[in-house]
Order: sequence, then C-alpha cells, then structure tokens
Amino acid sequence: MNSTCDCPPPRPWRIALISPKGPLYRHRKGIFKKSLRYQPLTLTTLAALVPDDFPAELTLIDEGIQDVPDDLDVDLVGITVITGTAMRSYELAARFRKKGMTVVMGGPHITLIPDDARPHADAIVVGYAEDTWPQLLRDFAAGELKEAYHQAPDLSLAGRPFPKRELLPSKHYITSDVFEATRACIHNCDFCVVPTAWGRKPLQKPVEEVVADIRAQGARRGIFVDLNLISHRGYAKRLFEALIPLRIQWYGLSTVLLADDDELLELAQRSGCRGLLMGLESISNKALQESGKGFNSPEKFARVVERLHAHGIALQGCFVFGLDDDEPDVFLRTAEFAVEAKVDLPRFAVVTPFPNTPLYLRLQEEGRILTRDWELYDGQHVVFQPKRMSVQELQEGIEAAWKHAYSVRSIFRRIRHSPAPLPVRVGTNLGYRFYAHNLSRYYNCDWIIGRADRGKRSRQAEVGGESKTCA
Repeated sequence: MNSTCDCPPPRPWRIALISPKGPLYRHRKGIFKKSLRYQPLTLTTLAALVPDDFPAELTLIDEGIQDVPDDLDVDLVGITVITGTAMRSYELAARFRKKGMTVVMGGPHITLIPDDARPHADAIVVGYAEDTWPQLLRDFAAGELKEAYHQAPDLSLAGRPFPKRELLPSKHYITSDVFEATRACIHNCDFCVVPTAWGRKPLQKPVEEVVADIRAQGARRGIFVDLNLISHRGYAKRLFEALIPLRIQWYGLSTVLLADDDELLELAQRSGCRGLLMGLESISNKALQESGKGFNSPEKFARVVERLHAHGIALQGCFVFGLDDDEPDVFLRTAEFAVEAKVDLPRFAVVTPFPNTPLYLRLQEEGRILTRDWELYDGQHVVFQPKRMSVQELQEGIEAAWKHAYSVRSIFRRIRHSPAPLPVRVGTNLGYRFYAHNLSRYYNCDWIIGRADRGKRSRQAEVGGESKTCA
C-alpha cells in the first residue's frame, strides 16, 4: 500500500497583533498628523519572532493609523499594552473573546501590574517576549496555553531576527527606519517605568547585528528608540564607531551625561547623530534629587545645549511638572528657562505615577492617587493630588508653559541657534505651537468635574455645602 497522504496541509493559524491607542491618537485623529509618526517596532518584532516552522497568517494593526476591523476573524489576538491604552485594550479583548477568539496581552502595563490584566486575557506575557512568545504560540497550537509567561532572567538579544517592517504600511509613517540597540537603563528615577518593569541591567544587541539591520534597510536616516543609548559607555563607543562608515543620520535618546564626555560626544557627532531627546525634568535641584535624578544639574543645562549644538546635535528637552517641590510659579519659570537655554524643542508633561513605580506606591500610601482610570495616565492628565498646588493649577499651568515656549517670540529666540536644517526647525516648532494651542481640547480636568457632579448631591447632604471640583 502507498502510505503517502495527498491531504492538503493544515490551515495556518490566523494571528492578529494589535497596538491599541488612547482616544487622542486613535483612528488618525490626533493633534499631530499621521505623517509625524514613526513606525513602531513592537508589532514587527513580534511578527519576526514567530518560529519559521509555525504555520501562521499574520495581520498587524497599529490603531494609530488604521481602525480595528469590526469583522476581524482570527484564532489568536496578541495585544501590546501601555498604561494609557489599557482601557482600550480591555475593551477590544472583551469584544474578541466574546466571539470565541483567544486573547493574549503583553507590554509595559502588563509587566508593571500583571493582576490588572489577568481577568481580561486568556494569557499574559510579563517582561520581554523574545523567548516566551514563541513558546506561547506552540502551547496555543497544542491546546496547552498557560495563564502567564514570564521573561527568563538570562534573556539575550543576540541572534534575533530583524523586525518584519514590511508588514506595516510604510506610507503612513514619517519613517520605517527605526532601530534598537539596547534596552533598560542603569538609572533609578522614581517616576520611570523602566527599573520597575525590567530592572536596571542593560540588554545589548551585538553591534554587528545592529549594523546589519541598518544595512538591510538601506537606511540613510534613522531613529534609535533605546531608552538611554549611553547606559553602557563602552557599548555606546563601539556602536558609534561602527555607525561612522554607514554615513547615516540618526536621532535617539540619551541622558545629559553625554555632554560631559568629550570622546563619546565627538563619536556621536561622527556617527551621524543629529538630534537627541533628553529628560531634563526640572529646574529644581531638590526635585531632581527627590526623584532619583540627581545626576541632572539645572545650572549645567545651558552648557549641555551649547555642547550639543557645537557638535551639530539638536536637543528635544523634556520637563515634568507636579513634583513635590513644584509651586504655581514653576510653569513660566521653566518655560522661560528653556527659551533662554536655547533648547531646540522643549516638551512639557505632567509627572505620571505609573502603576507600581516608586512614585505610584508613595502617592498611594499618602492617599494622593485620584483615579485608576488608566486612560488618563498619558503624561498630560493630572491623576494625583499635587502637594503644593491644586489639580486645576497643574493642568492649566502645563498649558501656559507650552504656550509661552511656543509663542512666536520664543520660537524665534530658540530656532536661530539650532543646528537643525531650517525647514526642520520651522516645521517642528510650528507643529508644537499648534499642539500648545490645542491642549485644552484634549487634556483637562473635566473627568474630575464629572466625577464630582455625579456625587455632588450626596456630598452636599453630608457636609451641607458646595463641593469643590478640580482641586
């Protein structure tokens, strides 16, 4: 008898990978146009990690550029979750599970607070997924899906496949040339999710693999999404030296410590660095010390800008408001400081106590967390009671800082010193000026007013008076 089977091969598993967005950026209706977005790496990295011998039909959905189809019909849905998109993620998960699809969740929010997501998913992935995602897929196919998958302590980034960038439409992004060399950060800032979620030990891809990825892309300009590209000086030096022959222009993230390192700064310039985002955070030394970022020094910020500019590098400097040392005058003082220091692109955010970070635990213990509506944890809404001002003062103050830094006069004072090409200088500043004048449309304390209104009658009955809102 002929034992050969002419049966058709089994149907591939249909898998959808989704990056939900909060209401501001969902369905391409954000403050900025879609053309200012760069392609995210999470979905394309997960797609590349599907084992070659695992039959899969992949659909990638970035909700920042497209809708999630109402008729989506797949076997498995993987959702990557940050805190600000958790509520949307849970909403989508409920819809898919009701239709009989299996839902798994991973990402920073799941790693920070796993128990929050457990009721909403068939399985969760805690930590980085390089090893756990392939194992999860095999377990799913075998009908042995576990409730949770945890990152192994010996995770290595070496030998991993390049992201499958072609699975997301490049026309919707300003660039698809987005790269990653390292993960984690050696510092321990109390409001940062990184040390809480992934620890302080940097993970590094072999430099030659980073270079190979860039060459495969044929990139002439690129973005490094590493949280702190200079966490390990020796690695950063080797990476910058390897980038020099590529003649690429790149942008990334770093701490201000780069400005104090002549050799590394020179190598960054030679490697093609044209712009860096740095967390300046505050103009108060006390606030920086209390936040675990004492290596920042406001007295040196102007010098940091000067050093970067001298090496042809523009600075996007980020400040946060709402630290315990902040008083109502901090907003305009900080905005004017940024203008005087010639920061190319100042950015301002409300300090946000992401779940289980040291900041969150402290504020929770002090009874200052106002809501666990994760959709408000976006860096612009006030979700805690500030120490030296009201919620409304903080919410309105950040808008005042944006408007001052991006007034026509302030823009002119800053951009004439910037090393960035003139069209970039003008375009980015006008984009942020538009943002500054539309903040109140998207970020306000109406949620507190709404909550107060709902309970107004009961509180008035208890205290016999008018209740305060937005306090």
